[in-house]
Amino acid sequence: MAYRIRRVEYYYTTVEDQPGEAYKILSRMASLGVNLLAFTAVPVGPIRTQMTLFPEESARLESAAAGAGMHIDGPHPALLVQGDDELGALVEVHQQLFQSRVNVYASTAVTDGKGSYGYVLYIRAEDYPRAVAALEV
Repeated sequence: MAYRIRRVEYYYTTVEDQPGEAYKILSRMASLGVNLLAFTAVPVGPIRTQMTLFPEESARLESAAAGAGMHIDGPHPALLVQGDDELGALVEVHQQLFQSRVNVYASTAVTDGKGSYGYVLYIRAEDYPRAVAALEV
């Protein structure tokens, strides 16, 4: 199974759950030259949404957010796995983490429908060095 793992950082912001909030943040970041590797949005209560941004360049996101008056929390460590989509594609990654006693406390994966996938692993800061060592990142 061919895949690539890299260290990434993420930031999050919490907004009122209203139509257009993702559009506002994503268009603002794009207009300021921030390239995102991944983006998620999940509800955190009945009227708020947490948006998580995985920038290609953390410093650029931090600068853009500050200039736009946007409060972000981070950076936080994560891992991004990208590879060939095939049966059991994530098994080896999780086996290595399991053998090193690393807990993945959240993750999100998606295929592109053309034979590739992307997978974000949220690893707690105290487990991150063991995860990096286990996966030889």
